[in-house]
Amino acid sequence: MDSNGDGIGDIQGIISKLDYLQQLGVDVVWLSPVYASPNDDNGYDISDYQAIMDEFGTLDDWKMLLSGLKSRGMKLIMDLVVNHTSDEHHWFVESRKSADNQYRDYYIWRSGIDGQEPNNWISLFSGSAWKLDEATGQYYLHLFSQKQPDLNWDNELVRANIYKMMMWWLDLGIDGFRMDVINLISKDQALPSSPSSDRYAWGGQYFMNGPRVHEFLQEMNREVLSKYDCMTVGETPGADIEEACRYAACDGSELNMIFQFEHMGLDSWGDKWDVKPWNLHDLKAVMTKWQKGLEGRAWNSLYLNNHDQPRMVSRFGNDGEYRMQSAKMLATFLHGQQGTPYIYQGEEIGMTNVRFADLNDYKDIETHNMYRIRVLERGYRHEDVMESIYLKGRDNARTPMQWDDSPHGGFTSGTPWLGVNPNFKDINAEAALRDTDSIFHHYKQLITLRKKHEVMVYGRYDMIADGHDQIYAYTRTLGDEKWIVVCNFFGGEPEFRWNDYGIDKVHLILSNYKSLDNGIGVEGCDESVSSIRLRPYEANIYQVVG
Repeated sequence: MDSNGDGIGDIQGIISKLDYLQQLGVDVVWLSPVYASPNDDNGYDISDYQAIMDEFGTLDDWKMLLSGLKSRGMKLIMDLVVNHTSDEHHWFVESRKSADNQYRDYYIWRSGIDGQEPNNWISLFSGSAWKLDEATGQYYLHLFSQKQPDLNWDNELVRANIYKMMMWWLDLGIDGFRMDVINLISKDQALPSSPSSDRYAWGGQYFMNGPRVHEFLQEMNREVLSKYDCMTVGETPGADIEEACRYAACDGSELNMIFQFEHMGLDSWGDKWDVKPWNLHDLKAVMTKWQKGLEGRAWNSLYLNNHDQPRMVSRFGNDGEYRMQSAKMLATFLHGQQGTPYIYQGEEIGMTNVRFADLNDYKDIETHNMYRIRVLERGYRHEDVMESIYLKGRDNARTPMQWDDSPHGGFTSGTPWLGVNPNFKDINAEAALRDTDSIFHHYKQLITLRKKHEVMVYGRYDMIADGHDQIYAYTRTLGDEKWIVVCNFFGGEPEFRWNDYGIDKVHLILSNYKSLDNGIGVEGCDESVSSIRLRPYEANIYQVVG
């Protein structure tokens, strides 16, 4: 929300919407980076960890935000971006001055080999992961943008300074951190090339879940996290079950939970821009693997979209005729599982992907780098690349929040930094608040259920109907209590046979359809059942009776 008409969302804008967040029922707000930054990568290139970006406001504004959240019983976690800094950060400005500068070893500098980069690693934003700095004739590593040089975590002074900064924020009263690509902080110091023959190739085996990452996080926990009552969630691309159980072990030695990405790769052929249709059986397998794999060992994070992913209703649901039903179904599917649900802004009103006609309407650096390489260098068809952007581009999630049906969706009185999705006239928070059958109100009901019923939080997850092509169904069991979540992921009307699972009586807790005319009776009543015919994208939560 933009409070001053400059087209950019800001802290005072968020403050003006805190009652909305409280009404939704959220407990914790995760704030994307608001630190001082040149904004090469939407604030994930930080030039000063202890200052607020001018466009967003001041530290006093931030303190007002924190106070406003606390007074409403909510908590605040900040984005911790410490795999890299901006190239305009004081440390890097000094580091690049000379090879013997005291800050040189804060970053990863290497000489070239035979006139080329130190190795063949490809950046996650395309092109080489190395940038030649003319002043000293050496290259620095940047796994992301060339304006995001990677910090050298093997330098204990780097770690000490990061821990000091973390404590500064915690002492101001924040409640924890979401840690950006935290499993990339440890690199194999030999920096070997990928065995691929490609000029630039994936080298993640040398920096993803690297050799000292758990040592570093355990040190961070000892030096900082264990001294505060705080929440931590690590972004860990490429982490498997066993790694997750180390990062988020129940003994609390590292983090509380992580974001894993296996389900985010179900609709691509490896490279996210090479899109394929996702498959329900694959989704069942991945989600169940993580539910069962972390059971009793670690804690799950539950999400289907975020600032780096397309809108979930466009990706896993139906953003046309059944937008309302499928958005509620996906919310039910996710909130019924074991773990902590994360709601990304606009998800609670069913915001969708956007299709800008002009490439220049997109602002994301990853999108533009990919387009340049695929179209201008490799000869891909413009139309095909634009389709990939429509489906997977990060700006799908970054279009301004749609608050009402006034110009620019009520986000700003000026010109927005990124275009608003044209469907804001129909999809906006004001309309959602008015409609008691809206997606927003369904989220409220789900959140309330989780707060009232421990089975929704701590119950054991078990898959049922695992062979069904259209239905995703699972149970949650805690002691003698058993609940069942049944979700139709498609637009057909499949049959769900209760008898197949030895169930003959259920109590309906919640449905995403207002009128219950499919043979399961009235919400809140006990019903004897043999089978039900699910409507398009229908989702129901039941308690097993008897």
